[in-house]
Amino acid sequence: MMGKKSYLAMRTEQEATDLISSDFKELVFAAKKLANHAIKLGSLGFGTSFLEWIASFAAIYLLILDRTNWKTNILTALLIPYIFLSLPSLLFSIFRGEVGKWIAFVAVVLRLFFPRRFPDWLELPAALILLIVVAPSLFSSTIRSSWVGVVICLAIACYLLQEHIRASEKIVP
Repeated sequence: MMGKKSYLAMRTEQEATDLISSDFKELVFAAKKLANHAIKLGSLGFGTSFLEWIASFAAIYLLILDRTNWKTNILTALLIPYIFLSLPSLLFSIFRGEVGKWIAFVAVVLRLFFPRRFPDWLELPAALILLIVVAPSLFSSTIRSSWVGVVICLAIACYLLQEHIRASEKIVP
């Protein structure tokens, strides 16, 4: 008796090749998409950290510049909390560690025992180091890494910009 033969149909080599090539194309597309997203996110992180470094150095430069012959009526002491809140984590951790403790110790000893030898232009940077070293960890880690720190930095920056514009309007006739 000859009945129906049941067998599994074997795919041709062409069909198998097409399936493998389509899977490979999907894999390449997913890898390209992953690389594209990783580059976008990586460059975004690099860009923000780069701007953080630039903003901190600009504020430190303004702090030093104010203590030279470039005297203004702008309240530059506000740069201390600004630098405290916006200092990059690497520098903040260095100044928060043993290095910062020694710098603060030397600054306090010089200010207490040799006040005539302690220059006026070092008072605000010494206050910054003292603030970084002495601030409680809960305060420094919570405020620096939250939106509250960003709002405080933004308010200080807007105020200092507004005061700088006012001061420059008085200079220009």
